[in-house]
Amino acid sequence: MARWRHWIRKRPWLDIVYRVLVTTLGVLIMVLGLIMVPLPGPGWLVVFIGLTVLGSEYHWARRLLGWLRRALARFWERWRAWRQSREARKEAIRQADATRP
Repeated sequence: MARWRHWIRKRPWLDIVYRVLVTTLGVLIMVLGLIMVPLPGPGWLVVFIGLTVLGSEYHWARRLLGWLRRALARFWERWRAWRQSREARKEAIRQADATRP
């Protein structure tokens, strides 16, 4: 892949065409993903794929994608902790009810 990118970068007109195509494709995928978010289907996954396409060419997209991945990981960690605490509370209530005469 590095050879391919080097070959493209040596030709300024081809580099411009390549960047325009990558930008257009990445934005189009992101817009389709955002449209799909309220609909059933993999909306956010498609948005992440669009950011990955943009991230292949733009540093800001790589940074944004990294931040979103970390935020999503934190969300799922908190979600699992909340679910575990909720299950523990339910279990404690069940045990308290079982020990009552």
